Amino acid sequence: MSDQKILLGIAPIAWTNDDLPELGGENTFEQCISEMALAGFKGSEVGNKYPKDPEVLKKALKLRDLQICNAWFSMFLTSQSYEQVEKDFIAHCDFLKTMGAKVVGVAEQGNSIQGRQDLPVFDAKPTFTDAQWKKITEGLDKLGIRAKERGLRLTYHHHMGTGIQTNAEIDRLMENTDPALVGLLYDTGHLVFSGENPMVTLSKWMPRIWHVHLKDVRKERLERAKQEKWSFLRAVKEGVFTIPGDGCIDFAPIFATLKQADYSGWWVVEAEQDPALANAFEYAQMARSYIRKTANI
Repeated sequence: MSDQKILLGIAPIAWTNDDLPELGGENTFEQCISEMALAGFKGSEVGNKYPKDPEVLKKALKLRDLQICNAWFSMFLTSQSYEQVEKDFIAHCDFLKTMGAKVVGVAEQGNSIQGRQDLPVFDAKPTFTDAQWKKITEGLDKLGIRAKERGLRLTYHHHMGTGIQTNAEIDRLMENTDPALVGLLYDTGHLVFSGENPMVTLSKWMPRIWHVHLKDVRKERLERAKQEKWSFLRAVKEGVFTIPGDGCIDFAPIFATLKQADYSGWWVVEAEQDPALANAFEYAQMARSYIRKTANI
């Protein structure tokens, strides 16, 4: 087993939030990627402030010894035609391939309430009908082929406020998609926020976990989110998420299980907070130190 198979990245959402642009609106793209590199990370996901021209983006990243490892794709298999979703997905994959990424993270956004600040994230969570599940699973298999043709692996990102956030929903998705074409983007924070034990998910689906998001949860904020019926974005603004080692999740067994399974790929710190309250550079350094100490990476 070689820890060199595990690469460490960080998401720009700690510097500027794509869903809440007012969070970190003052932080520039150049500041973001410079601080990522200074904190000791080698990879980045893609944010709204990143240049759309691959050559411009490549140059900026090369100067800092960074690379793109993934980019979120909003999928609408339940509310758009498959043909439209595939067209948008192929363009997204072509960009990622140009940037040298190996995975693409997708999440079904049909009926999603993750961006709705007027709806409580628990009470208003959508559920899919059998017909919608069929569209999603069959569509994912086809998109997985399109990704594979471009040298990418499709990973599904379970997410709060969507129809696939619980272990039961993750199980249904995994059980009804082709294991050669559809993997799981394992996100510790979203699992704990949704009330799940992240070790259960990890143990059950380890062979199909092809990308990892590391974020912690502040238990007191989580309880308030439930009791006070917060929206997902209000919970983010209130600090429900934080970097590994700063919340209630025990990451030691998670790290150990991933390493023992000979996981190969990226671990990405993705802990969206208000950077005015949690300085992105400071928290990036804290996260890097914690991973070094706890996982010896």
